[in-house]
Amino acid sequence: MTVSRALFDQVMVPNYSPSAVIPVKGEGSRVWDQQDNEYVDFAGGIAVNCLGHCHPALVSALKEQGEKLWHLSNVWANEPSLRLAEKLTKATFAEKVYFANSGAEANEAALKLARRWALDKFGAEKSQIISFNKGFHGRTFFTVTVGGQAAYSDGFGPKPGDIAHADYNDLASFEALISDNTCAVMLEPLQGEGGVVSPTKEFIQGVRELCDKHNALLIFDEVQTGVGRTGDLYAYQGLGVTPDILSTAKALGGGFPIGAMLTTTEIAKHLKVGTHGSTYGGNPLACAVAEAAFDTVNTTEVLEGVTAKEALFRELLAEINAEFNVFAEVRGKGLLLGLALNDEYKGRAKEFMTAGVEHGVMALVAGADVVRFTPSLVIPEADIREGMARFAKAVAQVVNG
Repeated sequence: MTVSRALFDQVMVPNYSPSAVIPVKGEGSRVWDQQDNEYVDFAGGIAVNCLGHCHPALVSALKEQGEKLWHLSNVWANEPSLRLAEKLTKATFAEKVYFANSGAEANEAALKLARRWALDKFGAEKSQIISFNKGFHGRTFFTVTVGGQAAYSDGFGPKPGDIAHADYNDLASFEALISDNTCAVMLEPLQGEGGVVSPTKEFIQGVRELCDKHNALLIFDEVQTGVGRTGDLYAYQGLGVTPDILSTAKALGGGFPIGAMLTTTEIAKHLKVGTHGSTYGGNPLACAVAEAAFDTVNTTEVLEGVTAKEALFRELLAEINAEFNVFAEVRGKGLLLGLALNDEYKGRAKEFMTAGVEHGVMALVAGADVVRFTPSLVIPEADIREGMARFAKAVAQVVNG
């Protein structure tokens, strides 16, 4: 069988529009396509491939577990899931873990738990959920409605109710919405899809204080920021604010699908037996790979290395911008970086991404005005420099037409 981009149009639902390039092999931060063209990967599968492609620790864990036990369902516990859960609780504020398959599922569980907690403790009136404009929390109907981008939730019929949206980094906007009827507030501790926007200290602390005042749970969506992406194991640890519930996925499995919801014992008890579940959640194969990824990332060497790599990216981006003057600012933290285009180039982020592919570097966008980098947390300096040299050529191509 000949596999080509044309086959996608023939057999796949048209909700994606992938590149004409079809990658077939990856190693570290390099990827090769069907024609054996090489690319430096600054996309990382959208902040998923935290250890690059085919990292030996992950390959070894996959092979070893693959010869032991693949799947049981949650009628039985399994060793990899219990080991991973224990490590997650020891490394974070959490005391209890719920495993799912994706970030959307982890967020769905968080929202359902918050609603059930509020119902049990305060009654049916306490059901409001507040989130933030331009936020992104997944593609289930509940999570996409909570997400602050109506374009993703419109057109599917009546939406889940009692959900309100404030403006990110605008504490007054948030304070005007929250009340004693608010059961939970969901936010990203660094907005990803919404343009790579960091929270101000006053905003994030103010949200926490208002949640406490109104007995509302604070949910941090760390699907994109978690597992070392910002230089902390989880972004909340660098903000001085602790959530009540945290969702994690993407990098948790280093490329193998897995998600998790983390919370306290007191809150977790409201998901009694039978109230929520997942056939594949806690799958031993996924958890074995995730344990290997977690063990590799959760080290001083890797986490401190993220900060050093961020500095190198910023240095090289400043050099590119000094020559071409296309970026208004470089946003983000660690290896979640957003290159915000200036007024002259606004709306053209995808052109920079497309030109990058032509010059052998894979990048992302975060909306129409921001180019996004989410590379491997262990990307070598040589690959950063080579990828940035290629990206400079892509920038030149867009600028010079």
